[in-house]
Amino acid sequence: MTLLQTENVTRRFGGIVAVNEVSFSLEDGEILGLMGANGAGKTTLFSMLAGNQAPSSGRILLDGKPIQGLRPDQICRLGVARTFQIVRPFPSMTVLENVMVGALFGRGHLRSRRAAEAACHELLEQVGLDDRAGTPAAELNLAGRKRLEIARALSTDPRVLLLDEVLAGLNATEVSEALAMIAALHRSRKLSIIIIEHVMKALMRLSHRIVVLHEGSKLTEGEPHAVSQDPRVIKAYLGEHPHGAAA
Repeated sequence: MTLLQTENVTRRFGGIVAVNEVSFSLEDGEILGLMGANGAGKTTLFSMLAGNQAPSSGRILLDGKPIQGLRPDQICRLGVARTFQIVRPFPSMTVLENVMVGALFGRGHLRSRRAAEAACHELLEQVGLDDRAGTPAAELNLAGRKRLEIARALSTDPRVLLLDEVLAGLNATEVSEALAMIAALHRSRKLSIIIIEHVMKALMRLSHRIVVLHEGSKLTEGEPHAVSQDPRVIKAYLGEHPHGAAA
């Protein structure tokens, strides 16, 4: 069942077309990889899906109903949450307090503080930060801040999770651990996920399907292996040895 889809979505900034008539769908329970070089339009597309920017034209549908033009808080309450490339937690607040913000004001209804705190402790355990609940967010390393960013998005109880380069800057061990965590969260929380990533081996391993953007337009989409062998993708992005590309 199609959960989220775009129909000819376009975003212009003056005379620059950042996203050009892009159409794709996300199925219920699917992990969809979004791939493309810097400047391909990936983050702009995420910003439109989450309500941070409105499309210049085209439609975005959630459960078959248009959501383009809604505010980010309205889209969040409908069940769409995102992370950001540059992680900015509330530095003086504890890890737990950062996550509780979303739990208190997320999808559906306001929770009591006690219910929010219990849900957030469980979520921190799932992302491997339960032992840092009382730590100020400013004291976390990059890997910890990335996990906190995911936890903050998940605390709003989304159905659709948009992950924007959550592996960037991590070492090989941290990437492997993060992939295992994302896969476990996908199963346990029955999420549908769209993930932007430049760690191509990771994207190929995690995704059920991949959509490739090139200069703002959709170049192709399909299963990871088929996409990695597509001559257009190799020419535009992966280079001579697609399986060897890592960043």
